[in-house]
Amino acid sequence: MAPPRSTRQGLLVEEAVRGADGFRTAQDVYASLVADGARIGLTTVYRHLQRLADQGVLDVLTAADGQIAYRSCHSDGHHHHLVCRQCGMTLEIHEPSVEQWADRTAELAGFTDVTHTVEIFGTCATCRQP
Repeated sequence: MAPPRSTRQGLLVEEAVRGADGFRTAQDVYASLVADGARIGLTTVYRHLQRLADQGVLDVLTAADGQIAYRSCHSDGHHHHLVCRQCGMTLEIHEPSVEQWADRTAELAGFTDVTHTVEIFGTCATCRQP
């Protein structure tokens, strides 16, 4: 199936996320677009963010408070994130032991066709400085 046709609004949403440092919520993206004079609705922003995430263009993060945030994906393939709770700085991590643990845990419980996400939250070295 061909990817959906890009629209002006979809391109605006994608540019807003690509131009940002770190993860941004749909509300953040919406607010910045409206502040820049774009005529776009919050529902449209949500729809385009979800489409871009489904296509693998954006990383999706569920924060500790339950909010969903997005950022431009910096690597191909499955990966996880280490996220600073204070400044939001995010590092992509590739750790084979996490994958092995997830596979083993699922297998022991009799699960198949398993997917997972792992987000590790902490305080980065910069924010830890007095």
